[in-house]
Amino acid sequence: MSEHLDLPSMRVGYGAADSTGADGVVEHLDTTWLTGDPPWPALFQRWLGEAVAAQIPEPNAMVLGTVDADGRPATRTVLCKGADADGVVFFTGYDSRKGRALAANPVASVTFPWIAMERQVHFRGRVVKVDPAETLAYWQARPRGSQLSAYASQQSEPIGSRADLVAAAAAVAAEFGGVDGQTPVPVPPHWGGYRLEPVSVEFWQGRADRLHNRVLTEDTGTGWTVQRLQP
Repeated sequence: MSEHLDLPSMRVGYGAADSTGADGVVEHLDTTWLTGDPPWPALFQRWLGEAVAAQIPEPNAMVLGTVDADGRPATRTVLCKGADADGVVFFTGYDSRKGRALAANPVASVTFPWIAMERQVHFRGRVVKVDPAETLAYWQARPRGSQLSAYASQQSEPIGSRADLVAAAAAVAAEFGGVDGQTPVPVPPHWGGYRLEPVSVEFWQGRADRLHNRVLTEDTGTGWTVQRLQP
């Protein structure tokens, strides 16, 4: 680097001590905000909707963490394409690095980092493939160009150049009548959806002086618990 970056000084001043901060909430995040069975969906949907309304870039982006067969962790950002009481859904190549990791260890974590609103939500749990009908429904809603690219890509595998990648996509487009063609592009056999079925969901709200609010709900197997955590 041409100059030293003073990383320790890059502190973010969350919510002023006498005001609400960026999230616009007068009250502090509290355990009473999580109700229902399971307790997390209502608050999550509210916060997601407020992130959309605030025009947060890619409000459905989430950081997905997996662990491969050799115990090596990896994170990457993916887009959430569904969220309800059953969990959060994303789509990818089953033979990709994340797909191979999930085949070896079908557990994961995801984080929604709405930092501009002083909020984060963390999910941890089991991961299962979604029903083929759910994959098909989402696939048919995708733009045709995205369908063609997904069909052409051997996700996570090496390729010689950008030109090679473009050529592979062009070949698939030609096979199905072109980018503007009418021939339906089928769901690739190596592609589909996953659902993270949470066993824990943590809500985080940035507060002044690093006294952040953290509320955790966990599935104990006999019911959900809700508790406040220290920051």
